[in-house]
Amino acid sequence: MSFKTMPSRVSSQSDAEDEALRDVQTTAHRSGPLRGQKSIVKRTTGRQHGPVKRLVSPGDLGEFLKPFVFLDYFDSSVGAEMRFSMHPHSGLATTTVLLEGEVEYEDTTGTSGIMPAGSVEWMNSGIGVWHDGRATGNGPARGYQLWVALPPELELGAPHSEYLAASEIPRVGPARVILGRYGNVESPVSAPPGINYLLVQLSAGEQWHYTLPAGHNVVWICIQRGALHIGDEHVSDELVVFGEIEDVLAFTADEDSEFVLGSAVEHPHDLVLGYYSVHTSSEALRAGETRIKEIGAQLRRIGRIG
Repeated sequence: MSFKTMPSRVSSQSDAEDEALRDVQTTAHRSGPLRGQKSIVKRTTGRQHGPVKRLVSPGDLGEFLKPFVFLDYFDSSVGAEMRFSMHPHSGLATTTVLLEGEVEYEDTTGTSGIMPAGSVEWMNSGIGVWHDGRATGNGPARGYQLWVALPPELELGAPHSEYLAASEIPRVGPARVILGRYGNVESPVSAPPGINYLLVQLSAGEQWHYTLPAGHNVVWICIQRGALHIGDEHVSDELVVFGEIEDVLAFTADEDSEFVLGSAVEHPHDLVLGYYSVHTSSEALRAGETRIKEIGAQLRRIGRIG
């Protein structure tokens, strides 16, 4: 599920996204290297669009952070009513981590149901899929949605979706391993290798260390609740990107804190962008968008979309 605030074409930036990118560039800095740390090279507080805060888009930081090409933080208690709508994807995978509330979902792989708080959606769009969702229940819905660019061997494969309860997501200390492998546990989500995505919750004063897996040279965190110290850097209500390659990130929570962390082997391909699609070549993009149109025509015939 994605949100109606998504621009009509991911290759074009809105004025707000242009401004956000300028903020990222002007606030980027390199702190002095710390033993066992990585320096922070970019920061962004994102841009709020009603209940959705956009932290990363394919046309800005997504190029820098690939395979992580898009990140939204959503909170239905902020701004206007949060709505979901039937829409397509190809060439990418979406991961939704629902921190609070309930979301009813449906996709054209034939899957439907209700995501409760703590659950995870993994949607490998492959050559093309449509999906939607809507918040249910009385409380607010809050969480993160991440897009990951798929490698050539997966970007035109058969789409499939996975919906996992909170109890199915393994833990390593205070971290839930949403994607990838960390410590002695592995996520059940069938994500491509070389990608880690963790949800970490720390109590005030608690310390936690993240040891980078071999080959991971893309690393970032996003914190929207609480505050952290990373070496001598204070981080709160923002996404930060790390630069100089070291082995360990050390976090200290200044207060009760919740954040997501992504690390990965860099995606070696160009981002070829279309309507809700991310591919590695123009030929793959054409194939994905052709399939999206075919599914859209089927949905129109049965009255699911206008």
